[in-house]
Amino acid sequence: MAANGTSSMISPSSSISNGPEPQLPPLPPPLRSAQVLQPLSVFPVSAVSEEATYDYVFGGPPVDRPALSSSLKLTSPPIRLRSDDHKSGLEDERPYRRSFGHTSKRSRNLVGIYSAVKGHGEDEATLRQLLIDLQKQVSVMSMNLSAKLDELQRGDRHMETTVALCEIRSQLQELTKSVESCQSEVSEVKRDMVAIKHELDTVQQVKEEIEELREYVDRLEEHTHRRKLRLLEQGLTFFLTYAIFAAVLGMLQFGYNTGVINAPEVNIENFMKDVYKDRYGEDITEEFIQQLYSVAVSIFAIGGMLGGFSGGWMANRFGRKGGLLLNNILGISGACLMGFTKMSHSYEMLFLGRFIIGVNCGLNTSLVPMYISEIAPLNLRGGLGTVNQLAVTVGLLLSQVLGIEQILGTNDGWPVLLGLAICPAVLQLLLLPVCPESPRYLLITKQWEEEARKALRRLRASNQVEEDIEEMRAEERAQQAESHISTMELICSPTLRAPLIIGIVMQLSQQLSGINAVFYYSTSLFMSSGLTEESAKFATIGIGAIMVVMTLVSIPLMDRTGRRTLHLYGLGGMFIFSIFITISFLIKEFFGYVQEMIDWMSYLSVVSTLAFVVFFAVGPGSIPWMITAELFSQGPRPSAMAIAVLVNWMANFVVGIGFPSLKTALENYTFLPFSVFLAIFWIFTYKKVPETKNKTFEEILALFRHGNGSITESENVSDTQLEQSLSSRPDDHKTHK
Repeated sequence: MAANGTSSMISPSSSISNGPEPQLPPLPPPLRSAQVLQPLSVFPVSAVSEEATYDYVFGGPPVDRPALSSSLKLTSPPIRLRSDDHKSGLEDERPYRRSFGHTSKRSRNLVGIYSAVKGHGEDEATLRQLLIDLQKQVSVMSMNLSAKLDELQRGDRHMETTVALCEIRSQLQELTKSVESCQSEVSEVKRDMVAIKHELDTVQQVKEEIEELREYVDRLEEHTHRRKLRLLEQGLTFFLTYAIFAAVLGMLQFGYNTGVINAPEVNIENFMKDVYKDRYGEDITEEFIQQLYSVAVSIFAIGGMLGGFSGGWMANRFGRKGGLLLNNILGISGACLMGFTKMSHSYEMLFLGRFIIGVNCGLNTSLVPMYISEIAPLNLRGGLGTVNQLAVTVGLLLSQVLGIEQILGTNDGWPVLLGLAICPAVLQLLLLPVCPESPRYLLITKQWEEEARKALRRLRASNQVEEDIEEMRAEERAQQAESHISTMELICSPTLRAPLIIGIVMQLSQQLSGINAVFYYSTSLFMSSGLTEESAKFATIGIGAIMVVMTLVSIPLMDRTGRRTLHLYGLGGMFIFSIFITISFLIKEFFGYVQEMIDWMSYLSVVSTLAFVVFFAVGPGSIPWMITAELFSQGPRPSAMAIAVLVNWMANFVVGIGFPSLKTALENYTFLPFSVFLAIFWIFTYKKVPETKNKTFEEILALFRHGNGSITESENVSDTQLEQSLSSRPDDHKTHK
C-alpha cells in the first residue's frame, strides 16, 4: 500500500475515446496494523468491460482467463491500481509490471476484473459504478482481513495462554514436588519429634531413677553413718586384748633383738678375738674385729629384709594367724643358734642365728600389724596399732636392762642374753592357737562368712556383728578389682601408687630419722659425749624406758589427735633436737679445755638425745607400721606391707652398716644428714599424707581414688562432725566384759 491516502486505487493505462479522462472516487486511507479489517463481500463482475486495460501493482503480461462467473469472492487485501502515465491510448497494450515477487490468487481475481472492465470500457458510468463496487469490495476484503487478523490475535492470545498454562503447569509440578519434599521433611520431623519425645520420656525416667538413686544413696550414707557410729561404740573386750597380746609378742621379739646386740658389744668382740686366735694362732686387728661385729649387727637387717618381703606371701598362703604360728619355728631356731654360739666356739653360728632371727622379725613386722589392724574395732584401731610400737619399745628396754653387767652383760652371760629370744617365740606358740583367724581374711579372702561371724562374735563378745560384716562387705566391693593383687601389679597400679609411695616414705621416715643410730650405738654415743661407761649404759636404759612411757602416752592420742598430726609433731621435735645434739658436740669440741663447759654439754647431749627419742615414740615410732596397713584394702594389703617392710629393713641395714663410717667421716656433724632427712619427711607428710583417723578402709581407699590422698577441708569437717556426734553419746567407748 502507498503511504499517501490521496492516491487512486486503479489508474487506466490509456484514455477512453471521445471523452475526458475519467475521475475515480478517492480511496480510503491505508490500513494500519492496529485497525480492524472488515470481511470482504462478493463482487459482481458482469458489467466489467473486457476491452479496457489496467496496470496493477502485481505487474506482468495479461493472460487468458476463462469466463468469469457471475460473482467473485475476493479474499485479498485491497490493491491499488494506477494508470500508466507515459501511455496515451487504450490501443497500446503493454505488458503488466510485477510489483511483488509472486502472483497470488488475489492477483488472478483482479485480472479477471480487469478483463471485464476492458470489455465495457466505453461505458463510463458503468466503469464508475464498477470502480465504486470495487472500492466496496476492497473494503469488504479489508474487513475480512481484519477479522482474520483478529482471529490470529485471538490465536496468539490462546498460544500465550497455552504457554502460560504450560509454565503454570510446570510451576505446579515443581510446587507439587516441593510440597511432596516438604511432606517428607514434615514426616521426618514428625519421626524426629517422636524420637525426641521418646528420648524425653527416657530422660524423665532416668531423672526419676537418679532421684531414686540419690534417695537411696542418702539412705545408704545415713545407714553407713549410723553403722560407723555403732562401730565406733565398740569397746575393748577380754578376748580381743588376749589376741592382741599374743600377736604383739612378735613385735616384742623384733624390739628385743634390735637392742640386745648393743649392750654386750665388748663381750662379743672379746669372744671373736679368742676364737680367731684359737683358729689362726694370731691376734685379730681392731679394724677386722669391728668389721666382724658390724656383720653381726647388720646381718640381722638382711634377714629382716628377706622376711619382710615374704610376709605378703605368708599372709595370703597361710593366713595372718597361720603365718605367725609358722614363723615361731624360725624364732626358736635363731634363738638356739645364738644361745649356743659360745658353746660351739664359732662366731659363724652367731651370724647364722642373727640372720634367722632377722627373718623371723621381718615376718613379724609384716604379719603382726596386719593382723591387729584387721581384728581391731574402728575406734580402737589407732590405739591398738600403737601397741605394735609399745611391744617394740618394751623389747628394747628388756634387752637393755638385761644387758647391764650386773645381770647378763658379762663374758659368760651374753649367750644367754641372746638366747632369751626364744621366750617370745615359745610364748606366742602357746597363746596364739586359741586366738581366731582374722575375720577379714576369712570373709574377703577365703569367702568363709560363717567362720568370720564366729571369729567376730568371739572378738566382740557379742552376737551383734552385722555392722562389722557390712563394713567388710563394703571394703570387699571397693577392692574387687584389686583382689589377689601381686607385687608387680601393685607397683604398676596408678590408683595404688600414691598410697604405696606414702607407705614407703613413712617407713623411711622411721629408719632415716637417726633413731637406729641411737639404738645401735647409744652407749658409745653417750661415752663420746663425756659420760663414763657405766653412766652411758644407764642412759641407754633410760632411752628404753622413755620409749615405753611415751608409747603408752601416744596410745590415747592416736585416736584423738590423729596419725598425721602426731607424725608431724614427732618429726618436728626430732628435727629440733637433732640440731641440739650437733650443737652440743660442737660446743664440747671448741670449749673442751673448760671442765665445767664439758660437764654442761654432756648433760645437754644426753637431754637432747632423750628428747629426740621422746618425739620418735610420739610419732615416727609407731605410725608407719600402722598407717601402711590402713592405707590399703584387703586385696593389696599383704603386698603393700611386704614392700614397706622391705624398705624399712633396707634402710635399717644401711643405717646399721653405715653409721660407724658416717661417724668417723663427719665426727661432730654426724646427726646433720638425719636433720636434713627429717625436714624432707616433715614437708612430705604435711603435703601428701592423709588423715586416717576414724575412717573405714573403704573411705581411705576412696580418698586416693577421688582426691589422690590430698587433705581437703571437707574431710576435716566430716571428722569434726563425727566426733561431735560421738561426744553426744553417753556410752561412747565403753568396755565390754
